Amino acid sequence: MFAYILKRLLLMVPTIIGVVTLTFVVTQFVPGGPVEQMVTQLRHGQSRQGADGGGGGSGYHGNQGLDPQQIEQIKKQFGFDKPAHTRYLLMLKSYATFDLGQSYFQHKSVWEVICSKLPVSISLGLWTVMLTYAVAVPLGIAKAVRNGSRFDAVTSVLVLIGYAIPGFVLGVLLLMLFGGSSFWQLFPMRGLTSDDFSDLSAVGKVLDYVWHMVLPVTASVVGNFAIVTILTKNTFLEEIGRQYVLTARAKGAPERDVLWKHVLRNAAIPLLTGLPAAFVGAFLNGNLLIETLFSLDGMGQLSYDSVIRRDYPVVLGSLFLFTLIGLLTKLIADVCYVIVDPRIQFDSVDR
Repeated sequence: MFAYILKRLLLMVPTIIGVVTLTFVVTQFVPGGPVEQMVTQLRHGQSRQGADGGGGGSGYHGNQGLDPQQIEQIKKQFGFDKPAHTRYLLMLKSYATFDLGQSYFQHKSVWEVICSKLPVSISLGLWTVMLTYAVAVPLGIAKAVRNGSRFDAVTSVLVLIGYAIPGFVLGVLLLMLFGGSSFWQLFPMRGLTSDDFSDLSAVGKVLDYVWHMVLPVTASVVGNFAIVTILTKNTFLEEIGRQYVLTARAKGAPERDVLWKHVLRNAAIPLLTGLPAAFVGAFLNGNLLIETLFSLDGMGQLSYDSVIRRDYPVVLGSLFLFTLIGLLTKLIADVCYVIVDPRIQFDSVDR
């Protein structure tokens, strides 16, 4: 086990370097980089200043551009006065010490920028994953036990309908029905908390937070039910037909014990396989459409804004951090397999 974990940790290094290197190379060929954007902003500012000051005579200097020395200062400010390979090596050296650099346009470190956005994505992602598994796993077990019944057919139709409706469309519908847009004003339309959140009591803060999370979490979680539910049902049906289940029933073991103590232990392995991907996707990356719809300033919005504004330190820094977290999460899931099913031996896999 220790040798396997060490091997996986060592393999993470070239994986992360490969991901960051590929992204860095791509950013070198994307038009409209940070220097160009800053120059454009300054030129437009000069154009507006000249237009306001002279009305078209000698006071207008916008079409003359910027002084070459000023452009060089902008390049130096963003680090583009150095060759690409030098910037790349400096970036790797900084990442080795978990220094993610400074944002070009927000005048903060990348760590500060990410930490300021994480609470929203943590709230949305954590509740989405928890509710998905809390509802879908018991539902999938119930469907497997009642396979072929009317309950199985009706619930299959419902979860597939939920899967077919995009989360953004469902969010718009929820806002129309319960956000006061057209019908009932039951939930707030935007934000994670109310304006007077700091003045509320402890219980009031919890209720206010839950009140704000109902609609965005509902829009995020409904589409996830189908995959986990069907996966749970299929794995349970496969395990129920195995010999050890028939033996346990023949010995007179209660059906509840057979399902929850024997079948669930073996059927949980495929569920654990999908948990890291669900965790990383919902918990870290954020959901741009849901965050935009409900005015939640999280990681999804940050990623989109950083790409549009060519804020490369934020793009590369967040990519490095989340790739590392994703790989570690996957490793933890692999270790959990051994805890769930001792039959799995990583030593034999390595050989």
